[in-house]
Amino acid sequence: MGLWSWFARRRKPTPAARRPTFAAAIEPKDHEPLTPEQLADLKAAWAELAEAAKESAATSFHACSRGGKPWQEDPAAVRSMAALLRRVDAEDAATEGLTAT
Repeated sequence: MGLWSWFARRRKPTPAARRPTFAAAIEPKDHEPLTPEQLADLKAAWAELAEAAKESAATSFHACSRGGKPWQEDPAAVRSMAALLRRVDAEDAATEGLTAT
């Protein structure tokens, strides 16, 4: 087996074969407008996030969406961000008093 046969086996795949199989899952989907109940839940979740942000020392944050729906429109995701801010703030407060030895 020579060097030429090694290169021949290492041909690049065709463009169709290089496309990820999950590409359809990451393409944006059209979604239905929120119902009044869902909108009220979303507003309450954003109020929780605003309160957590006020209590936190964070000056900004960035989040990305998954599942084809923006995180900003998902009350559970917004509440998760609020919980994350609270948890990070609590962990910082707990470790603030510790000193390195």
